Amino acid sequence: MTTEPNVNNQTVESRIPNFDLGDIEKNKTMAGLAYIIFFLPLLACPDSPFGRFHANQALLLFILGFGGGLILSLIPIIGWVLLPVFGLGVFVLAIMGLVNGFGGKGKELPLIGKFRLLQ
Repeated sequence: MTTEPNVNNQTVESRIPNFDLGDIEKNKTMAGLAYIIFFLPLLACPDSPFGRFHANQALLLFILGFGGGLILSLIPIIGWVLLPVFGLGVFVLAIMGLVNGFGGKGKELPLIGKFRLLQ
């Protein structure tokens, strides 16, 4: 039985850019605050790749939360039952993003982190 290299880990690592340590230290507060106000790093540190990465992650989370909440609120009964569960899931992703941003980590959020809206 042969083992093949895990292709998924290689693609995830290749999607996440390597950030400069100075950039991380200087802008990790803004990166963490992005999960509260997604455009804050774009205003406070527009030239920071680390800040833009977390602004993108936060924007994706905002779109998921707003769009998913809207759709589930329009679906009678089943959607209304699933809405709190969905909200809890979005909250957990936001906490993960906050921890990654304030901790100086450039990790993508599960499920939505692979998409890029901000370059």
